[in-house]
Amino acid sequence: MERVVEILKEILEIPSPTGYTREVMEHIAKVLNEAGIKTYYTNKGALIAGNHPEPELVVAAHVDTLGAMVRGILPDGHLTFTRIGGLLLPTFEGEYCTIITRSGKKFRGTLLLRNPSVHVNKEAGKKERKEENMYIRLDAEVEKKEDTEKLGIRPGDFIAFDPKFEYVNGFVKAHFLDDKASVAVLIDLMLDLGSEALEKLPVAFFFSPYEEVGHGGSAGYPPSIKELLVVDMGVVGEGTAGKETAVSIAAKDSTGPYDYEMTTKLIEIAEKRNIPHVVDVFLYYGSDGSAALRAGWDLRVALTGQGVHASHGMERTHVKGMLATKELIRAYIEERFGV
Repeated sequence: MERVVEILKEILEIPSPTGYTREVMEHIAKVLNEAGIKTYYTNKGALIAGNHPEPELVVAAHVDTLGAMVRGILPDGHLTFTRIGGLLLPTFEGEYCTIITRSGKKFRGTLLLRNPSVHVNKEAGKKERKEENMYIRLDAEVEKKEDTEKLGIRPGDFIAFDPKFEYVNGFVKAHFLDDKASVAVLIDLMLDLGSEALEKLPVAFFFSPYEEVGHGGSAGYPPSIKELLVVDMGVVGEGTAGKETAVSIAAKDSTGPYDYEMTTKLIEIAEKRNIPHVVDVFLYYGSDGSAALRAGWDLRVALTGQGVHASHGMERTHVKGMLATKELIRAYIEERFGV
């Protein structure tokens, strides 16, 4: 596997539903610190990496993923849940998950339709897949609510779904490529650049913990920031130009157009350097850049990222798209600062 795919596999295996990201942040910090790249946390829990004291350009990706939280305990001891982010329930039906208690205990389970057996429920295939009709079957010998409570499970415990990583013919298949594929790209790029180059380049890298719920990029940037380059998934599907083997450059999403000069520069660089790319518009999409602008930050914002198919479900991208994304970001940094 390419190093970027190895990095991706490692971080996919660390659960990080929105609100439970400390473990994956610590892993990222350790990898970067061992390479001589400095990191620090914002008060809100974002991780900032880079060696320049006054970065003008911040490149951002989010480490938080979709997930769920225990909402309650059913009379038979199994669990109701509430989604964290836009989890596509029909795709996640039947998926294995880990329930993480506040004391650190972990239990396994499966997301299922209530009364799921077709041998007793003739309507099982017709029932709408929504929170009220589904539950978490707990892999523990429980028969009543009190049994589950004795295990230490309670409302508010996080539920992390297995990523189901697979790498085949250059394709990466997994849950949560949005946005861990971009996180892997940024880590790989920083390791390529090295600590000495990052001392000279006024660039920092921002890893957001709350993007999936809309406010991850709203605070915490270095005060010297002038530009924010958000690296998030490029949409692949009907009505889009996106390709898994290319990098998408977003001209607009549901929150409005991105910065004209930055976006144009990204397009010009991709064309000049023959980087596989598309320019696209995302109708049902917002990013950490959108959150930063709504919060009142006076900065220019652009959005790019590798094409990802079947977003918020069983996602897929390609190593070519990830490498194209890394190449475009690196080229933008080089041209922005005359390297």
